[in-house]
Amino acid sequence: MTDTSKTGALAERAERDCAERFAEIDATALENTRRVLDAFRRHRVSETHFAGTTGYGYGDRGRETLDRVFADIFGAEEALVRTGFANGTHAITAALFGALKPGDKLLSATGAPYDTLQTAIGITGNARGSLAEWGVDYRETPLLPGGLPDLAAIAEAAGSPRVRAVLVQRSRGYGDRPALSVEQTGAIADAVHSANPNIAVVVDNCYGEFCDASEPCAAGADIAAGSLIKNPGGGLAPAGGYVAGRADLVDGAASRLTSPGIGGEAGATLGQNRLLFQGLFTAPHVTAQALKTAVFAARLFELLGFSASPRYDEPRHDIIQTLKLGSAERLRAFCAGVQSASPVDSFVTPEPWAMPGYSCDVIMAAGAFVSGASIELSADAPLREPYTVFLQGGLTYEAGKLGIIEAATQLTSGS
Repeated sequence: MTDTSKTGALAERAERDCAERFAEIDATALENTRRVLDAFRRHRVSETHFAGTTGYGYGDRGRETLDRVFADIFGAEEALVRTGFANGTHAITAALFGALKPGDKLLSATGAPYDTLQTAIGITGNARGSLAEWGVDYRETPLLPGGLPDLAAIAEAAGSPRVRAVLVQRSRGYGDRPALSVEQTGAIADAVHSANPNIAVVVDNCYGEFCDASEPCAAGADIAAGSLIKNPGGGLAPAGGYVAGRADLVDGAASRLTSPGIGGEAGATLGQNRLLFQGLFTAPHVTAQALKTAVFAARLFELLGFSASPRYDEPRHDIIQTLKLGSAERLRAFCAGVQSASPVDSFVTPEPWAMPGYSCDVIMAAGAFVSGASIELSADAPLREPYTVFLQGGLTYEAGKLGIIEAATQLTSGS
């Protein structure tokens, strides 16, 4: 791996500057680890729960216990944790279909949702089976200047006829706004429920799990959903997603994942239970490693003269770090550096491509043990102005730090 004296000196300074933020991240990780450990003990997790099932998977004790542990940790009545979810978008879509029926209206409280979810809702594209094709209308409330939710506008919109679900996206996605804290998510839920207590608040929790000391359902959200190959899988889950929340909404999502009448009662685990349990147990620590990597990246690139969001000393409520690099060439160099510092496919050169569900070419760097796992160090960017790279992950801070230094070195050497 390459280095320059300038980049190395700035990296040392960046790490010193980050010490206070690192201590805060460690404190949150300790609290979350205590919460996870307590749930494992309460539900008497044992080695017998690691055995998998085949076929229909009826009576899978491990799967059923994992659901209860997840629900406990996430402050929910029930949870559905399945490798059958293809990704986070799949889990969130199942939650939305479980909360809505034809003729209802979905309200997004945080502006336009993530690109792939727009297709599932039917805002963009003409995908077969979208919520729009199913007869669900859609509207959104724009964010305030600065990217904060407009609670008054959300409450007013939630009082409109036929609104039956409100979508809250915690992370920025490919947008330029801050991630939402659990407390802010709870404030949105309060505003919605004050207008109509029967509306389901559905949270896209991707990238946000274990960044705060609690999860959205504990703050008043009705259901949260996300991907197991992001934070809650701890880098060990091989695939999947989860929904956790109110029992009837989880049951609705389960019926969408399998079929009505079967719901969450079936689904063979095929020997994956141990990885899901172990990944969940390590998730608070691994998430902290990703957060430290993001903080370090923000400070190093600030010292190099680039704009970082969040700034290194700002609070964080997801693992995503954005860096405005200003040109397609710099995006390519940054992603090439991350890729070359990866433990898997380090010899590959990332190239932009037309990724399904996105409106422009996307370049991605992801040398991961689990394909597409953004809890592992990865970087991606849509090739459009202002040429912002979205960085996330890092199973260990040490490897994350080395990856960021390599990205900085390749970018600056090519400038």
